[in-house]
Parts: sequence; C-alpha cells; structure tokens
Amino acid sequence: MTTVSLAPQGARAAVRFWGLALLGSAALAASAQVAVPMWPVPATMQTLVVLLLGAFGGARFGVVAVALYLAEGAAGLPVFAHGTGGLAVLAGPTAGYLLGFLAAAWVAGHAGRGWLRAGVVLTVAHLVVFIPGVAWLAGFVGVERAIAAGFGAFVPGLVVKTALTLVLLRAARRV
Repeated sequence: MTTVSLAPQGARAAVRFWGLALLGSAALAASAQVAVPMWPVPATMQTLVVLLLGAFGGARFGVVAVALYLAEGAAGLPVFAHGTGGLAVLAGPTAGYLLGFLAAAWVAGHAGRGWLRAGVVLTVAHLVVFIPGVAWLAGFVGVERAIAAGFGAFVPGLVVKTALTLVLLRAARRV
C-alpha cells in the first residue's frame, strides 16, 4: 500500500496543497533552529521533519515542501541552521545535506504500511541525506574527517529520529 498523497486534484486542492507545503517548509525552518552546535555540521531536527513531510504527505508533497524551504533559504530568509540564509549556505559545507533533503523526502514518501517496510524505507531516506552530505563535505575537510564528523557523529541521532518517525507514522495510521 502506498502513502496517501496530498497532490492537488483541483483549484481548492491546489490551494490546500501549497498552503500545507508552506507550513511544511516553516516546520523545516523551525527544526533547523533546534541545533546542537557541532563542527562542521550542526545536529538539528531537520531530518526528522524531512522524513515526516515525506512519510505523512507523500513523496511529491515532501519534495515540494523541502524545495520551498531551500528556495526561501536561497532567497536570503534566515531559515537554515543558526538563523542563516543565502546562496553562500548552499555552497558551504552543509550544502550536500540540504540538497539531500529533497531525495530523502521523496524516499520517505514511499514508506507504505508495515513496520519492516516503513522502517527500511525511512532508514534509507535518512541515509540518502548523508550520501551527498558527506561527499560534499569531503571537499571542505577531507574524506576521513567528513565520514567521522559528517556521518559517524550522527548515527545515534539517525537511529532515534528514524524510530521516532516510524512510531509517529504507525500511531497516526491507527486513528
């Protein structure tokens, strides 16, 4: 079974879709401000929100909400971690993670039903953030340091956030 999609079906649905996508981008911006300062990549709640956007809204909705967030940040709005914004952030050490959010939202949108399937899909969605993130970060700090500081340091959070997303998804589907 697939995730229920929030894709527009008419004018009223389009307004609802885009309104919810803007709320999703606002939630993502808020989650960026819940940050533990780490170098070179801060630990935030963003990946949790990205997974929730895709898992609850579907792949298309998740991608649109994340794209809006990235566009807001690129336009200079202070939506990125630590209240930053602008194109410089999208060219900095965290750019790969930010762009990885797009693919992660899409993957999470295919979580479907069943603990095992949803758990695997959400874990893959989380990893999809780290692949471009670590690859891009390696250009700034080297491969070994990028793996240690850009992935290894985040594994406990990855496990907790993936499990929390799975629990929330399963609880919501019982209602």
